[in-house]
Amino acid sequence: MVTIGVYGFDGESFLHRLRHADVCLLLDVRQRRGVRGSEYAWANSRRLQAALAQARIAYEHHPELAPTTELRQLQYAEDDRQGVGKRSRRALAAEYTRRYTTEILDRADLTPIVSALPSGGTAALLCVERDPEACHRSLIARRLTERHRLTIEHLRAL
Repeated sequence: MVTIGVYGFDGESFLHRLRHADVCLLLDVRQRRGVRGSEYAWANSRRLQAALAQARIAYEHHPELAPTTELRQLQYAEDDRQGVGKRSRRALAAEYTRRYTTEILDRADLTPIVSALPSGGTAALLCVERDPEACHRSLIARRLTERHRLTIEHLRAL
């Protein structure tokens, strides 16, 4: 399994990166499946799903793994306190990590997701942030490694 964020890619380089990693299933773990900024219009749900279909990459939305609006606001408050923007964040706030883990991840049953992973090819966890350490997808990836022994690679924009 791999993880990937939207920031730092354009639509073409994003698909190229997925193809290079042999991704055949994309698991979208965003709450709102849109991205602000015209340069990221390709990552809005309908456009992304159409591009993935054309590239023969299956798509699934897993809103049960998305942070709530309240949790996102908690992270944004910490970003403001540190003077960083969402696109330049390097790490998650400790309180966000704790609450995401207890409120979302501990309640989620990842077994059906793991059971449905493709036998040939790779699955990718998708969110927005460029750096996995700044995104909840890294927490999901860690849980999948710890409890399901999956090997995770984080794909980054070049």
